[in-house]
Amino acid sequence: MTRRFWNSGLALLLWCGVLTAHLHAQQSQWDGLNQQLAELYSNGRFEEGVPLAAEALQIAEATFGPGNPNVATSLNNLAEMYRSLGRYEEAKPLYQRALRIAEAALGPESTLVAATLSNLAEMYRMQRDYVQAEPLYRRAIAIREKSLGPEHPDLAQSLNNLALLYAAQSKLQEAEPLYQRALEIYGKAFGEDSPLVAATTTNLAELYRSQQKYSLAEPLYKKALEIGESKLGEGHPVVIMNLNNLALLYTAENKPAEAEQLFKRALSLQEKTQGADSPALATSLANLATFYQDQARYQEAEPLLRRILQLAEKAYGKNDPRLAGTLQNLEQVYQKLGRKKEAEQARDRARKLVRR
Repeated sequence: MTRRFWNSGLALLLWCGVLTAHLHAQQSQWDGLNQQLAELYSNGRFEEGVPLAAEALQIAEATFGPGNPNVATSLNNLAEMYRSLGRYEEAKPLYQRALRIAEAALGPESTLVAATLSNLAEMYRMQRDYVQAEPLYRRAIAIREKSLGPEHPDLAQSLNNLALLYAAQSKLQEAEPLYQRALEIYGKAFGEDSPLVAATTTNLAELYRSQQKYSLAEPLYKKALEIGESKLGEGHPVVIMNLNNLALLYTAENKPAEAEQLFKRALSLQEKTQGADSPALATSLANLATFYQDQARYQEAEPLLRRILQLAEKAYGKNDPRLAGTLQNLEQVYQKLGRKKEAEQARDRARKLVRR
């Protein structure tokens, strides 16, 4: 998925040459926080970004005033951190306030307005509120095409994200040309080995995989993986995601040896870079556990499912309904292994959680 962490450019230039020494120091501190936030965001370290984004917002409000575009930028940045953590109720009012400020200060067709619209649309898409998301994406596209031109990377971002929306709605014919146009723009702007090219290539590959067009999907996954390893490093979250994606493709193609190798490599890299107790491991663990279950390798699936359960308990607490799915999978595995007492315990606990 391609996202943009909004870090203001033009808004900063408006203040150059008119700041006192104190304001220069505040501006420098705000700029430095934004740079740290962009790095944390690109590396998926959203929890660490929240306090920094909140601090940057306080500095912006105190230094530039509540109606300044820089405040809208900081609101966007904090909202993006919340959105990425799934804290949508906290993100939404920040986006809405940022949009009001940007429209009032810069006009309804400014690039900051377009960025805010795109971010808000992303939040709605992640909530599967497609009716609210689509017009926001379309407005962002119209603004960016008019203001920035038909070959600007920001336009490609909006095209890519609208394509993701259509793909989620199984509007595959509408999604494909948007991905292709975004790829063309990114390739011209940054080169064919750009991480943004890789991200959109992955999205197009996912589209083909969902249509069972595996021969079209496989070279795209491999291209995205090669770019990611070269430009981002093999332990980057995007690389780990692409390893899992290619492994899922091999699973669908009935290539279990190739799939298992990639699932295990993704998990190993994630453990190395994020730690064995990181909640981020849940997806890689679940993919490998599901693979083993589908291969009737229950002895190997069981410890992975127990690890997922432990991570979920640590993240959400032992009484959260979100644990029920993993417990149901454990019940099935225990049944296959003939461990009836443990299967009953897992089943009973899952039922209690679902009733909550």
